[in-house]
Amino acid sequence: MATVLAIETSCDETAVAVVRKRHILSHLVASQVAQHRPYGGVVPEIASRQHVEAINSLVAQALEQSKSSWTHIDGIAVTCAPGLVGALLVGLTVAKTLAMLHDKPLIGIHHLEGHIYASCLENPDLQPPFLCLLVSGGHTSLIEVKDHGCYTTLGQTRDDAVGEAFDKVARLLDLGYPGGPAIDQLAQTGNPDAFRLPEGKISLPGGGFHPYDSSFSGLKTAVLRLVEKLRETEPILPTADLAASFQRTVAKALTQRTIACALDRGLRTIVVGGGVAANSGLRQQLQQAAQKQGLQVLFPPISLCTDNAAMIGCAGAEHLERAHTSKLTLGAQSRMAIANIMDLYQP
Repeated sequence: MATVLAIETSCDETAVAVVRKRHILSHLVASQVAQHRPYGGVVPEIASRQHVEAINSLVAQALEQSKSSWTHIDGIAVTCAPGLVGALLVGLTVAKTLAMLHDKPLIGIHHLEGHIYASCLENPDLQPPFLCLLVSGGHTSLIEVKDHGCYTTLGQTRDDAVGEAFDKVARLLDLGYPGGPAIDQLAQTGNPDAFRLPEGKISLPGGGFHPYDSSFSGLKTAVLRLVEKLRETEPILPTADLAASFQRTVAKALTQRTIACALDRGLRTIVVGGGVAANSGLRQQLQQAAQKQGLQVLFPPISLCTDNAAMIGCAGAEHLERAHTSKLTLGAQSRMAIANIMDLYQP
């Protein structure tokens, strides 16, 4: 049963964890929200500098909290793709140094695979095949998990990721950053039927619509036009109704595509991962729709929806037990298709 020290620095959260197979021994995250909030989004240079300042202390704390020494650690897992290159390099450099210093194997992890395996920490008996709806600030995908390390993307956004759309709409409504939690909280007091908004269907050349792909750019623009129109006639902008209508539209679009994909592929289990997996509207709509079809839906705990090292450690332990290890020449990649995951490991 592999015990892995894991490092995650793909964007704006510095995270370190110690994971034994699918059990969390320690789990630490240093958030950078306060540093990026004044800019309304992540500033890559600031993110990299914050990772440098936080990571050494977190490694020491993770070992201490897990009551582990380096003799207990079987390998070092680290996010190496995709993400902000400068941020990835901080974690990757630390991981390589620790691997060389303590003579441990290095396991490079694809960030999206980490999100897929976040639910395994809450459901340790979960095994492929299943469908994963991955929804975050940078990604919106429907991924068929055929086996460990074997993934096929069946649907994806054609423009904005869903988390990015939440942030942009929150900015339009003056709700601050990050936008997802702010919209979710405000939507609880609004009327989701107040405004009709487009779901962002993707037309096919021969007619009809793509069953699994999505688009959120048009939805964002529709909210912008609606806000501009309302400001001309309304003394007070109905932000709660706008937030609730936007959230319901997003949740409806994702739910319809996910359920259709699962039924078409004969997959009875749906796993949801990524920061937007914490959204209450999505959780409610998807659970209700899945129940009607006799499908199982698994969400990770709220603490494991956003970027964290525990999910990286879980994926790393699975790879290590299959003797998948990476070369010390492993590089950081801003983009990498999840279908190419096995390229990260030595033959």
